[in-house]
Amino acid sequence: MPIDSIPLHIATLIALPVEHRTATELSPFGPFELHPCATPSDLAVVLEAGRCDALIVAAGASAEVVAAVADAVSHTAVVVVLDALDAGAAMEWQQRGAQDVLLRSELGEATLALRLRGAIQRKRIERDARTAYATDLETGLPHQQQFIEHVSQLLALREREPAPMAVLALRIEGLATTEVRIGRDAANALRRKVGVRLRAGVRASDLVASLGDEGFAVLLGSILSPADAVRVGEKLAKALLEPFMVAGQNVAVATALGIAQFPQDGAQPDALLRRAVGLAAATAAQGRAGFSNFGEVDAAAAGAANDD
Repeated sequence: MPIDSIPLHIATLIALPVEHRTATELSPFGPFELHPCATPSDLAVVLEAGRCDALIVAAGASAEVVAAVADAVSHTAVVVVLDALDAGAAMEWQQRGAQDVLLRSELGEATLALRLRGAIQRKRIERDARTAYATDLETGLPHQQQFIEHVSQLLALREREPAPMAVLALRIEGLATTEVRIGRDAANALRRKVGVRLRAGVRASDLVASLGDEGFAVLLGSILSPADAVRVGEKLAKALLEPFMVAGQNVAVATALGIAQFPQDGAQPDALLRRAVGLAAATAAQGRAGFSNFGEVDAAAAGAANDD
């Protein structure tokens, strides 16, 4: 009997003989549904449809195929097929994130389905381990790894039809001072209030995440132009101008903002976040109002959301 009734979807960027496909599809370690992909574009269609638990690819794949695999590896198990035993090639693919490496001669063996099931299970365990503590406990916001995962998934969907999006990083000054003056609990309360104002300033489809003790990130998943990211950044910084009530005291913060635009500033989640964080870190937040990337803003800006 099959392990469960939900099919596991296998994308193949390698030709599988009919007998291999039949053995895999009928295996008790399934059920499996195979999706032959002749080109990286075919793979993109499968990925966009959310139907890819594992990908089988030849070790000697073209640069275009390798790039497609790199996009898939963050959320899909990868099984690489070698024509001959080659320890160097096997190690290189494992370093790229492959869950298993096997020989072409093993494709016809009854154990292929078991290897596929094992690769998928290892990927699930790895993904669960990364997201087990995906929420920053002090703010209730997603933390950096979950933010990167979300950006990665969105970029995978945009592979065929790139559309503008932006990553904003906000460095907050005043949190450490609050901890010294009022205590750690007060500083944590201030971080939560900052997160509330940031979430109130963006759409439900956008994502706000914590980047540690003094940083936040915002993903604008859909914008019409780079100017939209600047406008939202200005709006968020102004929302943080109004003092926060913490432990019976008014506490103000300063904000430095960095913006990374897709696709012109990068096409990988880590690269976009690094650029945004670097811009925020490279400039000093001005006083207890404003944000240094765009100069001082009016301290008499409209009041922020009622998060107190």
